[in-house]
Amino acid sequence: MKQMPDILWLEEIRKEDIAAVGGKGASLGEMSAIGLPVPKAFVVTSHAFRRFLVEENLEDVIFNDLEKLDVDDSDALDAASNRAKKAIMGARMPGSITDGIRKAYKKMGGSRLIVAVRSSATAEDLPDASFAGQQETYLNIKGEKNLLEAVQKCWASLYGARAIYYRSKQGFDDRSVNIAVVVQELIHSEKAGVMFTSHPVTGEPLSIIEGSWGLGEAVVSGSVSPDKYVFDNRSEKVVDRLIATKNIEIVSDGENGTKVVDVGEDRRDAPVLSDEEVSRLASFGNIAETHYGVPQDVEWAIVAHDIYILQSRPITTIGSAVSSRDSSSGDSGKIIVQGQGASPGIASGKVVIVRDIKDAGKVKEGDILVTKMTNPDMVPAMRRVAAIVTDEGGMTCHAAIVSRELGTPAVVGTRNATTVLKPGQMITVDGEKGQVFEGAIKTAETRAEAPATAGATTGLITATSVKVNVSIPEAAGRAAATGADGVGLLRIEHLILGLNRTPGWFIANGKEEEFVQELYNGIKIVLDAFYGKPVWVRTLDAPTDEFRNMAGGESEPAEHNPMLGWRGIRRDLQTPEQFRLQVEAFKRLWNQGYDNLGIMFPMVSHPQEFIRARNMMQDWGVDVEKATLGIMIEIPSSVLMIEDFIGAGIKFASFGTNDLIQYTLAIDRNNENVASMYQPKHPAVLALIDSAIRVCRDHGIECSICGQAGSEPPMVKWLVEHGITSVSANIDAIAKIRETVARTEQGIILEAARKA
Repeated sequence: MKQMPDILWLEEIRKEDIAAVGGKGASLGEMSAIGLPVPKAFVVTSHAFRRFLVEENLEDVIFNDLEKLDVDDSDALDAASNRAKKAIMGARMPGSITDGIRKAYKKMGGSRLIVAVRSSATAEDLPDASFAGQQETYLNIKGEKNLLEAVQKCWASLYGARAIYYRSKQGFDDRSVNIAVVVQELIHSEKAGVMFTSHPVTGEPLSIIEGSWGLGEAVVSGSVSPDKYVFDNRSEKVVDRLIATKNIEIVSDGENGTKVVDVGEDRRDAPVLSDEEVSRLASFGNIAETHYGVPQDVEWAIVAHDIYILQSRPITTIGSAVSSRDSSSGDSGKIIVQGQGASPGIASGKVVIVRDIKDAGKVKEGDILVTKMTNPDMVPAMRRVAAIVTDEGGMTCHAAIVSRELGTPAVVGTRNATTVLKPGQMITVDGEKGQVFEGAIKTAETRAEAPATAGATTGLITATSVKVNVSIPEAAGRAAATGADGVGLLRIEHLILGLNRTPGWFIANGKEEEFVQELYNGIKIVLDAFYGKPVWVRTLDAPTDEFRNMAGGESEPAEHNPMLGWRGIRRDLQTPEQFRLQVEAFKRLWNQGYDNLGIMFPMVSHPQEFIRARNMMQDWGVDVEKATLGIMIEIPSSVLMIEDFIGAGIKFASFGTNDLIQYTLAIDRNNENVASMYQPKHPAVLALIDSAIRVCRDHGIECSICGQAGSEPPMVKWLVEHGITSVSANIDAIAKIRETVARTEQGIILEAARKA
């Protein structure tokens, strides 16, 4: 097998190379390939970083420390972060890596060339998660010594406190996340900013473009309130513009780094962009969105008449926030502060003014966080608050992006919130209208769980059911607000992992009832949110390595490859007590009248496993003839024997494509050496899926998908064309997936009509 190189040039990179070059690097390579004006660049690959860790004996030092970490303990988090970064910066970069970076830099232009050095982690800019701002970027870097130092600083930033915290909360294992570094010619932009190719909340075909003078860092960081331009992609016209007062700009500072300078009076209130420039930017955005199949968040820069595209990543927040359209706060109180509505929803609470990160500890659950501008270090506090208000920033600033991901109402760019609002003052925030009201307004006390997706608000009805994946009960409200037709996957292992004790610990310590009640309560929350709609709960499918660091984990076996080991139904059948506790929770819910509950067995390779599990449930008092029992299709054998499974009595089947692809191609998707070969649309994978769909349809069995592929429009289009019964997508993808399903079904109908 060919070893991954330490250096890759932009023209060698495609979007499938994310394991080697990270999200940012893969996106830049793909954009360059489709003809977008991307500045020249090379990437120091994740292989170089991992080799650095191995050769300097840093892996165990860093990862053993992080495994024990409670990320909600801010002091412990900061201390662990500092230890990891110190270890990275104190180590010597291997000579072969430094030589490769020097040669590439010389080839690109050498010591006279000024570059931007950008982190590109392998867990960023993914289709369903965009963790903007976690790792560092160093601008205006010149000379080999400074370049090498900046690369090593980017490596160290993978273990910044905010990055560790985000990965933990999003379920990413620190051991599996690597980092690449993009070294790109720095564009000394006269003006720069960010563009959403579709509205970042509603998904409407409106390009939202924000820009300011100088480098784009001023807009991204929220240091300045930018101009805002709205371009209607249907009429191809600028339909709205807001020209802000731009007091500062960020520019290159001599040899290295950047500096903040005042904007001259002649430009302070002048428009940054002409209509012609807005139109050109929108056209580039349309190329990117059309190519990727999903709306994009694009960074751009302009020098004279030349436009450069610096970065593009998926927008992960469309349809994810709670809508407040049915509320009428505007007639219910006095407006005391006004800005841009960055994340919809209405909430009331007491003001806590945060002037620096030390103040974040004062923030309590339900408060309103008021600050000049948030930064990634404030994320733990942002998770606790009812709403966020900032002085600076626009639709693309840190506060706006994170608030939309959290589903928290936010108003940005108010200019004066930190001076007008007082600590402890009761206010109401309308994150859609961009208004802050005096006092607690009654309509805001219970935020409406109104459907917020295109599918829910525009009346799209599809023959193919569009369901949603849920991992934690706290997400049930947001999931239901998408208007999804049910839950195609509820992962109960996340409920168990949150207890920090293994099922075996509860059994050994006589705490079975506590375990059953936790499962019962968590599943019930989701069932209540989806009243009358199917909710498919997957039985426990945690690999042994996920249990090992929990109480009771000392008895877990050490497996060479846990993904192929003791997990799923195979473990439940061998540990009946663990399985019985899960079944007891299900049985109580069925007895309470929750007949929308379906149970899905994972990692099933033979119909006899399904039959054994069903018989065990029957022995424990379940009426298996009435119960909705199905299987995950994750192993090629379950596809090849699907007719036998139907004969055994399954009532539904759902593709777990993440594992099906892995097991069909013999590719470990977490192994950086082969991850680039992980192909969701490999002909063999598609042939297996098509075969199972056909058999299920012939026998009237619902066939679904709940793997990552169910959140990707091109794959969903193919699935609908091949007759799948339902798809289950991530919360933030529901609007786009429902639209994809509707368009595909309409195309099938039209094609049939033409042939008739």
